[in-house]
Amino acid sequence: MMSPRFHFISGLPRSGSTLLSAILRQNPRFHAGISSPVGPLVRTMINQLGAGSEFSSVVTPEQRQRLVRGVFDNYYADQADKAVIFDTNRMWCAHLPLLKDQFPEAKIIACVRNVAWIMDSIERLYRANPYEITRLFNDDAERNTVQSRVDTLALNNRLVGYAWSALKEAFYGEHADRMLLLDYELLAQMPEKVIPLIYQFLGEPPFEHDFGRLEFDTPEFDSGLGLHGLHKVRPKVELQARQTILPPDLFARYAQLSFWEDLSNSRCHAITPGSQAK
Repeated sequence: MMSPRFHFISGLPRSGSTLLSAILRQNPRFHAGISSPVGPLVRTMINQLGAGSEFSSVVTPEQRQRLVRGVFDNYYADQADKAVIFDTNRMWCAHLPLLKDQFPEAKIIACVRNVAWIMDSIERLYRANPYEITRLFNDDAERNTVQSRVDTLALNNRLVGYAWSALKEAFYGEHADRMLLLDYELLAQMPEKVIPLIYQFLGEPPFEHDFGRLEFDTPEFDSGLGLHGLHKVRPKVELQARQTILPPDLFARYAQLSFWEDLSNSRCHAITPGSQAK
């Protein structure tokens, strides 16, 4: 039996990665899910074996490379019957050199969305869980008001800010040509047109998906975060129009952060408004 091919789903939170996984997993040849622990496991292991650690002098770079691959192979050993495995984590955009070395043919799908709407989406989930404190915030100072909550999420080491910075690194980096930007609104509005383009980017044979009958929810995982409904996908793929619940000035400030709208200085592929998949 041939080993599965690996591809990766990354990008911004609340931007369609779970929806995309719910669609892709309809294909019996594919495995896709929510964020996996593979990335953090790899990062922790490299930290333990890298410069400054007590083991750095006895573990060679070749051994480190094999150990990293072993994390992938062992974690997904139960999916060995699949032809393609999609591992999801927002950190992958910041680790493209490692992915290129481990999986030379791998592609990265980076989900994107106007950052103001990302903040709006998270704020809605927070308000829908008024008896939870959620692990997104460390203390009352961070969670006190919508202003403090949004600004905390935007910090470089927090949920939205980290993912945004990692995406920017990949977007302008030397491996951008292996990345496909996927706009959430286009995926939700016209999945029947977007999904075939993704298959084309991956070099996979077409598959007929049912965009009106999705099944995906992870209540135990979301409960652990104190943010119920974080990964729940509605049965039908559709874009639901709404008014923002953010103050106008806050929404306007974060709406200006979509650097990926200008593709002139990047070699990445894109399914975004005003662009075509290259």
